[in-house]
Amino acid sequence: MIVDQLILDKKTSKTNYTDDKKSEKPIRSIVKAFSWRVIGTLDTLLISYILTGKISIAASIASIDFVTKMVLYFFHERAWNLVKWGK
Repeated sequence: MIVDQLILDKKTSKTNYTDDKKSEKPIRSIVKAFSWRVIGTLDTLLISYILTGKISIAASIASIDFVTKMVLYFFHERAWNLVKWGK
């Protein structure tokens, strides 16, 4: 069952930095997070400007969005590196 495959076996779920970096180095996750956030932030900036009509408010919203979602994306990528399903 798919659910069983998503849940990591206790014996195989323990990874260390060396094992994890073979699948994808942390710096790659950081660069991917940054590049995706630039695109996402431009989208947020545009939508916020359309809704508010004020560039200062739109820029504030986009700035907060940029930082929080980049951090969340990084940890999301690192967590998915621990999942064996689909590799």
